[in-house]
Amino acid sequence: MSQPLYIFDLDETLISADSAILWHQFLVKKGIITDPKFLTEDQRLMTLYAAGKLNMPEYLNFAMAPLAQLTKEQVDNLVDECVEKYIMPTVFPQALQLLAQLKQDNITTVLISATVSFIVKKVAKQLGIDHAMGIDMLVENGCYSATILGVASYREGKVTRLGSWLAEQTECFTDTYFYTDSINDLPLCEFSQYPHVVNPCPQLARHAQAQHWPQLAWSPLTEQ
Repeated sequence: MSQPLYIFDLDETLISADSAILWHQFLVKKGIITDPKFLTEDQRLMTLYAAGKLNMPEYLNFAMAPLAQLTKEQVDNLVDECVEKYIMPTVFPQALQLLAQLKQDNITTVLISATVSFIVKKVAKQLGIDHAMGIDMLVENGCYSATILGVASYREGKVTRLGSWLAEQTECFTDTYFYTDSINDLPLCEFSQYPHVVNPCPQLARHAQAQHWPQLAWSPLTEQ
């Protein structure tokens, strides 16, 4: 029996911010990132990401460097605090309503993001999303490294990761719904039967208009 599947991007889609930027700001507050130029460089790299031009391995070398002296357990504990205090308050109310309805209807949900999986999985758990995929980082000597494990869930890699996940499922998902804001997710939009764009970037908005994809305007809680 076929079932619908709802797939979501995270940053600027379910939340009104970028979780990686919030994470780095949190690490500055905690005194773990001490380089005064770090957040400026982070913003420069995120601008490249928004344009679909980011070199992901280079970005991860930069982003993971401050964690080199922390154990996996220490990082995971910090992630718990960051998700609860800084990421969850940025979830769009419309996203919460949709996720609640899907849970009530027993519809399977997947969160797939180009953010590192140790953040993505914690957010998915808080949101009650059934399955989560992010960029998996190799753990060496009890610490997260900057080495990517397997296929990075970025651009075409999201399609690869989702395809591998679908092949492992016993259910048959014939109707796939995908929600995103980013031009980086165009491959997964084209892979999905029913793409929906949320506050899309100009590049993705043009594709959505040409393909007659639904365009949603979601607002943060403070703007309701």
